[in-house]
Order: sequence, then C-alpha cells, then structure tokens
Amino acid sequence: MKLDNNVFVVTGGGNGIGGQVVIGLLSAGARVAAVDLNAAALGAVAARANAGDRLTVHALDITDRSAVLALPDTVVAAHGQVDGLVNVAGIIHQFKPLSQLGFDDIERVMAVNFWGTVNTTKAFLPLLQSRPESALVNVASMGSLVPVPGQSAYGASKAAVKLFTEGLIAEHQGIQPKVSVVFPGGIATNILGNSGITMPGANASASAVKLTSPEQAARQIIDAVRTGRPRVVIGQDARALDRLGRLAPTRAIPFIAAKMRDLIK
Repeated sequence: MKLDNNVFVVTGGGNGIGGQVVIGLLSAGARVAAVDLNAAALGAVAARANAGDRLTVHALDITDRSAVLALPDTVVAAHGQVDGLVNVAGIIHQFKPLSQLGFDDIERVMAVNFWGTVNTTKAFLPLLQSRPESALVNVASMGSLVPVPGQSAYGASKAAVKLFTEGLIAEHQGIQPKVSVVFPGGIATNILGNSGITMPGANASASAVKLTSPEQAARQIIDAVRTGRPRVVIGQDARALDRLGRLAPTRAIPFIAAKMRDLIK
C-alpha cells in the first residue's frame, strides 16, 4: 500500500523503535497519530518531526480499554480516516527466574504487551477492514521464538502476540487489512528505562553483541506496512535464533540458557 497521505496509528510512538516509525512514516508523506504513555516523549518526537497537523499525539495507557476504544473517533476527527495500525508499544520485566518474579510483574507485562495489542487491534480493526487498502503490524519479539531465561513472562506475552497476529493473518486472507508480525532481536533502545526497571551488567552484555539500530528496525517495519509482508525477522541475532528454534528446538533451550546464565544469577 502507499504511505503518502494515508493515516497510521503508531503505539509506543514516543520512544525507540516506535518513535522512529513515526518519523519514518511522516518522512514518506503519511499522516500519523502517535500514541504513548509518556506525554513528554511524544512532545519530543513532535518537535523532531516538525510535521504540523500531519502528526497528532495521544498520551494514553493502552491497557486502559475504555480510553483505547475512544481513540478511533479522536483520530478520525483529526485525520479523517485510519489506514494502518502499528503496535510497537511493549515492556520487559526484571531478569529473574519465574520463582522470583511477582504476580504483579507478570500481570504488568501481559497487560501491556498482549492486552494492549488486543485493545488497539479490536478498536481499530473495523476501520481498517473498511478501507480499500490497509495494514496492521504487530511487534512480537525474538523472545517469542525461543525461551529466554529470566524473561519467561515477557516471552509468554510476546508469544501470545505472535499467535494472536498469525490468527489475524489467517482470518484476513484476500481481504483488508494486510497483517504482519515482526520479531525484532536486540535493538539499541532504552527498553529497560522505558519499562521502569534496572539490570546490573546490562550495558556490558549489550556491548558484547551487535544491536540493530532503532532506525534500521523502523525501516523494516515500515517496509512491512508498504508491502504487506506477513512475517519480518529483524537482526542477525533474531534470524539465527529463528532458524535454531525451528530446526533444533530442544537444542535451542540449553544454548540460550548457557548464554544468559550470568544475567540471572
């Protein structure tokens, strides 16, 4: 589908990958409604974009279903239509074994990552289905392809996004919207800070691997919007684990466990 003059809603649009998706869509001539919990971050993206009325910002909590269900009317009032939804918003939890993770931590990541995606998808799907061309892109994670010790609840939330989105792909064969699921690997964003957590040793661990830039990730997500490609795996790390998880799933588990051992001591 074309991007120019079409209207896209982007969740997580104030930071990281989501912020770059907002900038990239605007650069391609689109109109964007950027959604994020952080109003200040949205303001910073708006200042960078300098896109006038082609960008509106909407500070809300995607786990607040009533607020999300009211959002389509707000976006249509501002932009006249909605042609695409890109769900980028997501958080992680502390790197801890499940035995040390509280129920509130598990519920929080599930609420944001899974139910937030469900809320926005359900809210905007009728509008997307009514358009001659439209796109729905949900961001899962490399952590939904293979189990990552210390992030079991996060992985479960993103695995739920994966199958939820694949179900939508199956349900929209030959009809709108074109649906895509995205699996990013390690991306150079501040997801720890945006998730409200700290992790000793994270910077050293991150420097030991090659991270994909948020700009590169955003370009691939925008390409999925443009082409309707149903499955996108971002980064050498994600592609390697995707292959390992499909070809040798039982080997993938101890392999990843050994790699992550120092982070969950």
